[in-house]
Amino acid sequence: METLWRQNYDPLNNVLLSTLVAALPILVLLGSLAALRIKIHLSALLSLGITVILALFVFDMPPGICFSSALFGAAFGLFPIGWIILNLIFLYELTVRRGLFDQMRQSLASLAPDPRVQVILIAFSFGAFLEGVAGFGTPVAITAAILLQLGFRPLHAAGLALIANTAPVAFGSLGIPLTTLEQVTGLDVLKLSAMVGRQLPLFSVLIPFWVVGAFAGWRAMLGVWPAALTAGLAFAVPQCLVSNLHGPWLVDTISGACSMAALVFLLRFWKPTPSPGLPVKISGPSAPTLQSRGTVFLCWLPWLILTAFILVWGLPHVKARLDGIASPKFAVPELHNMVQRQPPVVPAGAKPEAAEFRLNLLSATGTSILAAALVAAIFMRFKGRELGRIYLHTLWRIRFSLLTMSVMLALGTLTRYSGMDATLGLALARTGSWYPFFGTLLGWLGVALTGSDTASNVLFGSLQKITAEQTGLSPILMAAANSSGGVMGKMIDAPSIVAATTVINAYGQEGRILRFVFLHSLVLAVLMGLVVLCQAYGPSWARAMVP
Repeated sequence: METLWRQNYDPLNNVLLSTLVAALPILVLLGSLAALRIKIHLSALLSLGITVILALFVFDMPPGICFSSALFGAAFGLFPIGWIILNLIFLYELTVRRGLFDQMRQSLASLAPDPRVQVILIAFSFGAFLEGVAGFGTPVAITAAILLQLGFRPLHAAGLALIANTAPVAFGSLGIPLTTLEQVTGLDVLKLSAMVGRQLPLFSVLIPFWVVGAFAGWRAMLGVWPAALTAGLAFAVPQCLVSNLHGPWLVDTISGACSMAALVFLLRFWKPTPSPGLPVKISGPSAPTLQSRGTVFLCWLPWLILTAFILVWGLPHVKARLDGIASPKFAVPELHNMVQRQPPVVPAGAKPEAAEFRLNLLSATGTSILAAALVAAIFMRFKGRELGRIYLHTLWRIRFSLLTMSVMLALGTLTRYSGMDATLGLALARTGSWYPFFGTLLGWLGVALTGSDTASNVLFGSLQKITAEQTGLSPILMAAANSSGGVMGKMIDAPSIVAATTVINAYGQEGRILRFVFLHSLVLAVLMGLVVLCQAYGPSWARAMVP
C-alpha cells in the first residue's frame, strides 16, 4: 500500500524563511517577465524548474508525487483551458477571413464612435456578459480582439480587457466559483452569494470609470461620465439584487445584458464631448460607413451563435446530459489521494487531496465554441478542406501559448500539492486583527497564482473559514472575501494574459501588459481589503451587511 504524504508548511522551522522560499517561484516569474522581459514560456519554464527543486529538496515532496502533480496541471492547461483558446481563435480566424470582423468593427464604431465608450461597452458590459456564460479567459480574449480591430494598440486592447474583467469574475461561468466554495467550506451558497453581492457592486460602479481612466487619463474620463455611470449602475444594481434574491447562477448574464442595454439606450439621446489626443487611431475610413441591417446582422451572427451555444451548453441539465453520454474520469497515478493537507489549512481528519483528470469533452466550454464555429462556418460558406487548413494554421499559431498555458498550470498545481500555497496563505493568516484585509489579499494571491477564482477558492476557502472561526470573524464574510478579493487578481494571472496576447497576435508582449495592469490590480485589491475590513470591524451599518 502506498504511503500517504503529509504536507509541511514550515519545512525550514522558521516561518519567515519558509515563506520566502515558497514565494520564490512567484518572484522569479514576475521578475523575469516584468523586469528582465524574458518571453513568458521561458519565464514559466524557469519558475517551474525552481518549484520542482524546492518541492523535492525543501518541502521533501516524494519525486513521484511531485512529477505527477506537474503533469496533472499541464494536462489541465491543455484541457479544458487550452481547448477553449484554440477553438475561440479558430472562430475569430474564420470571421477575419470573411471580412466579418472588420464589418463588426464598423458596426460598433457607428453605434459608439468614441473609443472611451467602446471600452465601456465592449470590455466591461459585453465582457461581463461573456464571463457569466463562459469564463476561463474567454471574455478577455474576445473583447481584446474586438478592441484591436477597432484600432486600439495591442497593449491597450489586452490591458483594458483584463482590467474590465474583474467585477463579474466571482459569479462567472454560471456561478461556479461560489458553488465550488460551498463544496470546499460547507457554507451556504446563498449566503456566500449574498455576501459577495454586498462587496462587489461598489467596484462594479467604479470599474467603468477606472478602465477609461487607465486608457485615456482621468480628465478624458470625465467627458464620458454619464456612460460610465449608466453602465456601472445598470450592472451593479442587478448584480446586488440577483445575488441576494436568487443566487450566484445568473448574476453576470442578467447584469451584463442590463448594462449593455442601458448604455445602448443612453447613446440614442446622448453623445460624449470629443476629447482630442486619445491614444487610439480608428483603422479604416475616418467616418464609419453606413451598413444595411442585413450586413450588421451577418457580421454579428457568428458571435450571436457563439453566445447561444455557450449559454445552452452551460445549463446544468444540458451539462449533465452530455456528461451522461461520455465523461470519463481518470485517477492520476501516484497523486490521487496521496497528499494529506494539515490543520489549520483543513480541519483535522480531512480527506486526502483528490487528483482526477476529467475528460468531459462533450460538455466542455471549448467544445461548445468549436460547435458554434462550425455552425457559423456554414453561414460563412466555408468548405470542409478550407476549414481543416485554417484549424491547423490556428493550432500552429498558438503553439507557444498552449505550451505556456500548460507550464503555468503545472506550476500552479505543483504549488498546491507541495503545500507552498498554504505556506504563503498561513503567513497572511497570522496578521491578527488585520486578517480581514490580508485575507482578502490572500484571494488576490490565489487567483494570481492559479488563474482562476474557482481554483483560488479551492486552495484557500477552507483556510479562510477556519481562520475566521479562530479569530471570531464571520466565516461567510471571509470565505466571500476570498472570492471578491480574487477577482482583482484576474488581470495579472498568466493564463488570462496569455489568452489576451494570443488572440491579438501579441505573443511576447506579456511583460509589458503585466507592467501596465499590475498597479491597477494591486490598488483595487487593497481597496477591496479595506471594504472587507470595514464590514468586519466598522460601523454597525457595515457590519450589518454580513448575513
